[in-house]
Amino acid sequence: KLPLTVEEILNFGESNRELFIKSSTYSIIPITVTEMGLTISWIFSSDPKSISFSVVYQESEETPLDQCKVLIPMTRCNSHKETIRGQVKVRNPGIYTLIFDNTFSRFISKRVFYHLAVERPVIYDGSDFP
Repeated sequence: KLPLTVEEILNFGESNRELFIKSSTYSIIPITVTEMGLTISWIFSSDPKSISFSVVYQESEETPLDQCKVLIPMTRCNSHKETIRGQVKVRNPGIYTLIFDNTFSRFISKRVFYHLAVERPVIYDGSDFP
């Protein structure tokens, strides 16, 4: 579990991070977001073989897991063959959790190489208009 804030993700730069996920386990990356309108985006690949991926939203740490909203249902990704990209718009403050699931694999541990980015919306105020 790697709890992150928007500021920490903004400081990632262009570097990739690595997760080691043992067979029959999963890893989560909770991202705490306090402002609306942001876009959280990700790019990841896995080695060897596929990994399952999901994104869930939790209003606060006190929210029971069964009341979390599934934004992206658990999907098996061929991320060992192609890079997986995606994004989610922040509609409410809270915790957006990325889940990398290897519970289906009984013997093979995986490495996931990932990069996260957060974009603030560009609000055009007309100030550059002559």
